[in-house]
Amino acid sequence: MPEPRLMENKTAAPVPAAETADLVRVENLRKHFPVQSGFLASILNRGHIPAVKAVDGVSFTIHKGEVFGLAGESGSGKSTVGRLILRLLDPTEGRVIFDGTDLSTISPEAMRKLRSRMQVIFQDPLASLNPRMTLGEAIGHPVRIHITTRLEEVKKVVCEILEKVGLAPAEQFYNKFPHQISGGQRQRVVIARALVTAPDLVVADEPIAMADVSVRALLLDLMMKLKDEFNLTYLFITHDLATAKYVCDRIAVMYLGKLCEVGTLAEVYQHSGHPYTRALLEAVPVPDPRHRRKELMPAGEIPSAINPPPGCHFHPRCPIARENCSVEEPALRELRPGHFVACHYAEELLK
Repeated sequence: MPEPRLMENKTAAPVPAAETADLVRVENLRKHFPVQSGFLASILNRGHIPAVKAVDGVSFTIHKGEVFGLAGESGSGKSTVGRLILRLLDPTEGRVIFDGTDLSTISPEAMRKLRSRMQVIFQDPLASLNPRMTLGEAIGHPVRIHITTRLEEVKKVVCEILEKVGLAPAEQFYNKFPHQISGGQRQRVVIARALVTAPDLVVADEPIAMADVSVRALLLDLMMKLKDEFNLTYLFITHDLATAKYVCDRIAVMYLGKLCEVGTLAEVYQHSGHPYTRALLEAVPVPDPRHRRKELMPAGEIPSAINPPPGCHFHPRCPIARENCSVEEPALRELRPGHFVACHYAEELLK
């Protein structure tokens, strides 16, 4: 058996122009979770089973080598999109195409082989790590599945990635349990576990939300360093547009299962064309006591995904909503090159 290697240097050979296409293509993706109800409720609903419309017709692409941000409030469907892309959930409708392969058409065995190329960094490292497994066992588990089962080779690969994420010397961490290290170190372990199979795509689901403020910048710097070193592609899921500003190349804003705005970072931040995007940007704290908000903040809370508002989902909270907003659902339109907005009156905001 050849000697296992943690990752090949993917930047060693240039990618031909024909291959520098989309790594992920999401087409009309929907995920509805049926709501369990009692016998009486089913009679009153005349057999209709209500469902949580977590994702409701989402389409976008992720280019190879980029950081694609997916932003929005809690309950907007961001994490569900990430799980659908990884096929941890099966879509109700639509499809995910990964590097030219439609994930809905392949067998479980083929999907198992493909999983080494797509990994996830979960939000809570303590919850995603088995408390009964040492750090070496946790990181080594995907190595044994996808790379090698020889113990000495597994340990070599694990120690190599531990050093890469800044947990050195690796021998001191290999036999420790998750509760024996700090929160920031646990997040580095989760990053190491995601990268140990040399993936092409990493879904980072709020990867720094549970970390102390003092180490968040260090973790982001680490993720960007590893991205450049190994030519990774990130789907960066976040509710914090201030964080997305420093790591993303393009960004999509979600609200109640639908996309509001998609574009490059500069376009979305400097020329936002949706009232919801503008509200999220205004909510970003500014270290200036003289700063005053210029945009009206949305009233109320995000509606229920079981019975979303008709027309534009955002219209009950929108400060510029008009009569047709409650009837006609706005299409995601390209208003500037590469900049898409789902708002009837986006042109007025972009003036």
